[in-house]
Amino acid sequence: MGGFLVPFDLGPVTAFQGVELGGIFIGAFVFIIIVLIFLFATLKVVKEYERIVNFRLGKAQAEKGPGIVAVIPGIDKPVRVDLRERYLTIPHQTCITKDNAPVDVDFIVYLKVASAADSVIRVNNFEGAAMGIATTTLRAVIGDIILDEVLSKREEINAVLRTKLDEVTTRWGVKVTNVEIREILPPKNVTDAMILQMSAERSRRAVVIEADGRKTATVTVAEGDKQSAILRAEGGRQAAILGAEGYAQALSTIFGAAKGIDEKTLMLQYLDALKTLGASPSTKFILPLEFTELVRPLRNVLSSAEGGASKADDR
Repeated sequence: MGGFLVPFDLGPVTAFQGVELGGIFIGAFVFIIIVLIFLFATLKVVKEYERIVNFRLGKAQAEKGPGIVAVIPGIDKPVRVDLRERYLTIPHQTCITKDNAPVDVDFIVYLKVASAADSVIRVNNFEGAAMGIATTTLRAVIGDIILDEVLSKREEINAVLRTKLDEVTTRWGVKVTNVEIREILPPKNVTDAMILQMSAERSRRAVVIEADGRKTATVTVAEGDKQSAILRAEGGRQAAILGAEGYAQALSTIFGAAKGIDEKTLMLQYLDALKTLGASPSTKFILPLEFTELVRPLRNVLSSAEGGASKADDR
């Protein structure tokens, strides 16, 4: 048997295989895209400050997060809730005080979510609800306070507002952390009256301070005079004591010296004193009672001298 060659064309077969491989690649690419989309829809990345409230066929599941959370696309409906503290700015609200004075008040409310599930299930929009309850609560609180207390007791008003707001928002899973009044604007006539009152009060304080200064100065001067008089009296007393002591010492010295003087010497001193008195132009002389006693020895001496002279004449 002789062999023979059968002619065979591979061209169409190669083209068919190329089309088939291209379809496989496209199908794989589409499959991968579908898988990625499915994974992206199934896996949720929850941040540290977030929580997911998942509703499966309308029924709320437990809070999930943080980290990667898996949900079933088309069946689960996740709702993200931010747990960070936030603030609500309440614009100017016109309130009527207890004494019927209108005031404009604006304040800030600081709050944060304490329960993510309650903040989604129990209220539609807790921020809007908190703003509404804040305005009504503000009017109620200001309505129980007179104007002067509204202007002077901000801290107390802040505390009352925070307490009342927190009582309402707690059931929504929201915690009011702080309330701060930024500005209180009374009517213009009240502002003018307050300015006049403040000016009068400052004038009164100035007068009181000046009077207190004068009083203090007067008391200080009087106290100084008193101390000076006491010191002068004390100095006079000390001087009198020293003078008396010196006089006593002088008398003691004189007395001691007088002890050594005899009657004749003393009599001569008195005669010298009489001589001095006689030389003065005065017409009146004051003699001590002791002078007669002192003159008596002189008289005796003179009598003795006269007796002796008469006897000499007789002879």
